[in-house]
Amino acid sequence: MNFMRPLMFSIVFTTLLPARMALAQGPTDAGAPAVPPAPTDGDCLQCHGDKGLSAATERGKKLTLFVAPDALKRSVHKDLSCTDCHGGAKTFSDAPHNDGKPLELKCGDCHDKEAAEYKTSIHGSWAKQGDKDAATCADCHGSHDILPSSDRGSLVNKFRLHLTCGKCHQNKTMMTKHELAQPQAVENYMDSIHGRGLLEQGLVVAPSCSDCHTAHRILPHTYPESSVGKDNIPKTCGKCHALVEEVYDKSIHGQLAKNHDARGPVCNTCHTSHSIETASGPEFRLHSDRMCGKCHMDRLTRYRDTFHGKALALGRSEVAACYDCHGHHDIVKESDPGSRINPANRVATCRKCHPNAGPKFAGYIVHADHTNKKDYPALYYAFWFMTLLLIGTFAFFAVHTAMWLYRSVSLYMGDSKDFRELKKRIRDDREQYVRFRPLERFLHGLIITSFLLLVLSGMPLKFFDTSWAKVMLSVMGGQAVASVLHRAAAIIMVFAFCVHVLNTLFRFVKRRANWTDPQTGRFSMRQIGSIVFGPDSPMPTLQDLKDIVAHNRWFFGKGKKPQFDRWTYWEKFDYLAVFWGIAIIGFSGLVMWFPESFTRLLPGWIINVAHIVHSDEALLAAGFIFTFHFFNVHFRPEKFPMDHVIFSGRISRTEMLEERERQWKRWEKEGRTEELRVGGKDEWDSWKWIALPAGFIAFCLGLLLVLLIYWAMAARLTSG
Repeated sequence: MNFMRPLMFSIVFTTLLPARMALAQGPTDAGAPAVPPAPTDGDCLQCHGDKGLSAATERGKKLTLFVAPDALKRSVHKDLSCTDCHGGAKTFSDAPHNDGKPLELKCGDCHDKEAAEYKTSIHGSWAKQGDKDAATCADCHGSHDILPSSDRGSLVNKFRLHLTCGKCHQNKTMMTKHELAQPQAVENYMDSIHGRGLLEQGLVVAPSCSDCHTAHRILPHTYPESSVGKDNIPKTCGKCHALVEEVYDKSIHGQLAKNHDARGPVCNTCHTSHSIETASGPEFRLHSDRMCGKCHMDRLTRYRDTFHGKALALGRSEVAACYDCHGHHDIVKESDPGSRINPANRVATCRKCHPNAGPKFAGYIVHADHTNKKDYPALYYAFWFMTLLLIGTFAFFAVHTAMWLYRSVSLYMGDSKDFRELKKRIRDDREQYVRFRPLERFLHGLIITSFLLLVLSGMPLKFFDTSWAKVMLSVMGGQAVASVLHRAAAIIMVFAFCVHVLNTLFRFVKRRANWTDPQTGRFSMRQIGSIVFGPDSPMPTLQDLKDIVAHNRWFFGKGKKPQFDRWTYWEKFDYLAVFWGIAIIGFSGLVMWFPESFTRLLPGWIINVAHIVHSDEALLAAGFIFTFHFFNVHFRPEKFPMDHVIFSGRISRTEMLEERERQWKRWEKEGRTEELRVGGKDEWDSWKWIALPAGFIAFCLGLLLVLLIYWAMAARLTSG
């Protein structure tokens, strides 16, 4: 039946239309040509009211030529006729018009101001250049069903405008083709505080696209006259945020922007253009340091040397961010009496987070540079002291370990059968003697547990910029939880240390009968010295120096392997290192834990020094324990894969004769061998199935931690 439509149109145009035109025209003057009347809406709808009317193509887009009569009745243009908007068809006889192409739209005849603005906009410029993608009036407002912007059904209604703009600005092909800078603008807007306020909460005061970009004179932000250009952004945002604009204009940032200084940040420098979050929310705080760092990179670097900076980077939003101290829109120079960091106001600023902060606490150096000897001498010398201590300790024991490993491997390669048989004899020897008593083993278990927990919770803060640090803290529940675990572990370690010291003093007092000279019966310092520096004491003596020399001669094959007493020189070093570590790490940790209390007497920069000392000493302890202590006890071929003595508390006679012959001979001389011999089963047999797996897990965890630490340090060194 489709062939009938052209036939029907032909009948209309050849028979009915001339008669209708003659009746409508009335009598005419003789010889004057007839003037056909302009087509009415009904005339247009004879064709355009047909749903089957074929489509047309305009600017590469498919257009339907069907016009729904109901759409016209609801439209804001309901009182206009078709020809008021569509030019090119002055008379009905021109139809079909324009060779089948759409007629010219004449929006500017009524909307001259908007049309003029559109011509100067980025959309109008593209349209003038023949860009088929350029948005036209109909693309934004619709065609025959245009509704007033106040109507919820309007394409430019505030609640729908983002969808209208999104027809182009969510089109990935168009975004790529035109190289638009913000392809996620619509999505980001919908997730922003503005988008959520408007679309979720229905707040009509929340801005939509046209509130910032204007409706018709839309220009890229690079244009000086653009409403979102750098010079105009404060005024655009100030339409809603009037009081903020007033404060900003008086700030140092506002003054720079007012003078067209490129360094002056404006609203979207800090708040972004579309992904705007509430400034009081955690997301904004967590990114604020990077925003400030875009202009103040030197300050950001030093800020991230502090606890505040590291914790913020690790996702702890409640710590002090840049604007907590410097202000936000009201930032002025430090010398300004209104500045929050002015010396007169600094204590009040600190007390926002630290209610008990005093004047000396405010002397804490927030952006201190420990490499600056002139301005921060205390920090400079503290840093270099700890650095040289770390390097010196690691260098000495690295050489010591390398020589020992070389010698052990050489012996193994020279006679591996004898080496393996010796290890087997040590393992199978059932003649066992007490080396560590239950209390000592228990305290060592506390030290292992607390030390691992301290490293697990502390090292992610030191190496905050690594991926593993974030994963580790995430497993623990975040940096705030890690901080609580860190302090709990510190308390456990100090408890174990204090119990050991008290037990040592108790045993020393218990031997007070030996404080006197056997011949005179008087108190004797010589007798005290024989106890404090005796063979059962971990205090260093001249014999240890002789052992070091003899051991090093053995490393190079220049002497016999030395024999030791109860404590070797490396074990004594480990023991005394705990005293040093507890004192240094413990005191510096307390300063950072209770900074307000300590700065009542001490200057504020003591917190900076405490941070340097605590961090570097902890690194030294972790690196030493998990590398050199592990080698001395577990890694060396004679002990590999793990020495059980600290867990079982017992040592075989074969092992004593192999490594501690001096102790064995002393026991024989003192007649103590039977006293210290383990007879039959004891408590070790009942709990070794728990202790050994736990010890092995701790051992593996320590290896993993030291590998992560070395990896992070290598990455920092290679990155400069």
